[in-house]
Amino acid sequence: MKKLIIVGALILLSLSTNLFAQSVGGGFMLAIPKNEFNDNVSNLGGGIQAQITLATPDKYNPFTVGLNVSYMIYGMEHRHVPLSMTVPDVTVEVSRTNSMASLHFLFQVSPFEGQVRPYFEGLAGGSYIFTETSVNGDNDFDDFASSTNFDDFAWSLGVGGGFLINLTGENPDIPGGLFLDFKARYMFGGEAEYLAEGDVIVNNGRTFAQTRTSRTDYLAFQIGIVAAF
Repeated sequence: MKKLIIVGALILLSLSTNLFAQSVGGGFMLAIPKNEFNDNVSNLGGGIQAQITLATPDKYNPFTVGLNVSYMIYGMEHRHVPLSMTVPDVTVEVSRTNSMASLHFLFQVSPFEGQVRPYFEGLAGGSYIFTETSVNGDNDFDDFASSTNFDDFAWSLGVGGGFLINLTGENPDIPGGLFLDFKARYMFGGEAEYLAEGDVIVNNGRTFAQTRTSRTDYLAFQIGIVAAF
């Protein structure tokens, strides 16, 4: 059910860009687990994020609201095994991915104009945290079987800031345009139960999973493009 909610939110976000969005943006993110989350997840996370807002802030109307969605992978494992005990000469690749998909309401403040426009933002929403195992052939990128090993949900809040660099070469005092977007966010994630790398053990044809429980804080650095209208 939670996966359907996340997928529905992504579809809604995509459709909304044609209805009321005054800015649309997206880009890549690098996440650093913090505090208790860092005790259980030592590697960096990577993913993508996208957002829409109802207005383009300027010095006369510096506030806007919108939606932000993101997806990141914070752990991944691969192994090659025989297809079955009766077909040991055919191997497949088994991939296990630890992921976090998030949906947040976005509040942004940017009372600036010009070629470089700093801004500040706050976020409120939640994250769906899940571990999925998939199987595909060694020379085939399409999965022919997959299963969710474990999932959970956590509410979260965030604060951040960044700056937009005007790429259009037009009058920098005009609110619209195409911008290069640099930002950093600190996300205060609620407590969740989840799996990290190495937490799923396969032994004698049986699977054992040892879950971890903690808050899910992380620091994210993002770079992307924003189109304002």
